[in-house]
Amino acid sequence: MFADIRADELSRDKVAALGVAADAHLRVYVVVLPNTAEAITETTDRLLLRAGLVGLVLIAAVAYFAVRIALRPVEAIRVLTASVTANDPRERVTVPATGHEITALANTINTTLQRLDNAAAQQRRFVADAAHELRSPLTTLLASLEVALAYPERTDWPAAATTAARQTRRLQALAEDLLLLARLDTRTATAGPETVDLTALASRLAEQYPLSERPLTLTCDSTAPAHAHGNPDEYERLLRNLIDNAARHAAHRIQITVRNQDAWVVLTVADDGPGVPTEDAERIFERFVRLDDARSRDHGGTGLGLAIARDLAHRHQGTLTLTPRTLGACFQLRLPQAPTPAGK
Repeated sequence: MFADIRADELSRDKVAALGVAADAHLRVYVVVLPNTAEAITETTDRLLLRAGLVGLVLIAAVAYFAVRIALRPVEAIRVLTASVTANDPRERVTVPATGHEITALANTINTTLQRLDNAAAQQRRFVADAAHELRSPLTTLLASLEVALAYPERTDWPAAATTAARQTRRLQALAEDLLLLARLDTRTATAGPETVDLTALASRLAEQYPLSERPLTLTCDSTAPAHAHGNPDEYERLLRNLIDNAARHAAHRIQITVRNQDAWVVLTVADDGPGVPTEDAERIFERFVRLDDARSRDHGGTGLGLAIARDLAHRHQGTLTLTPRTLGACFQLRLPQAPTPAGK
């Protein structure tokens, strides 16, 4: 090996020691013996290997402790989440003030726990309300039968049978509504492949609906066929529930209107009854809710009709709302419009 060096790059003492001119050019040769080179290489390899191993151990240790420290909030979240039980779902995880993904994870877990807590509370209320609703007709039925059996010679058996049949029908209606709600809670909210003409369905229900208990006028106003995807039986149940609700509250008239608006089918069921207070516009869609608690339960329904109607609307990707009205109540059903079937 060699290297070219100018004399002016050296110090004066070195130039004087070498005995060369100040502007001379020097070529320096370095000769390394094979044994010396091998020794140097081996020494360097050993030093590099040791340094590499020590560095690898240090990096691994630093990474391990850094990950442990970083994951401490995750472990705390895991412990608290594991302590949540069905009997007490009110536990919440601590949200670390770090502002990174762990904070987002804690917030998401708390939101999920809150939804589970709300669902459990709703389920408990539903079970309690269902038990209460079932107990009332069962108590009436049992009392009627026990009195009839205790005093058979003084019992008006046709009246007792009528009472028993009425309470049995009420139990049957309540059981069917509960089963339908259970099915709706477990099925996905997707529209069926069939296409239903809501105008024809509403017109048929208006013509066939029994109005014998008191004088009511039920009319259907539509301008054209209104098609929507879904299950015909579920649509009929939805509309019948709305008409049943209107018939219980209407004074003289029930009006069904069906219109095509942009990409939607809009169906309204309006009555001329006392209406619904603004603060109760959403509460009436809750299960087992009756606003007129003083009325007879036998004529007031089960308190599930509007809840079932809204669930059916959501299942068909639509909405069911109570629209503001100066007189009476008006329920508006909005469903995605389907193309007119070929040949119609």
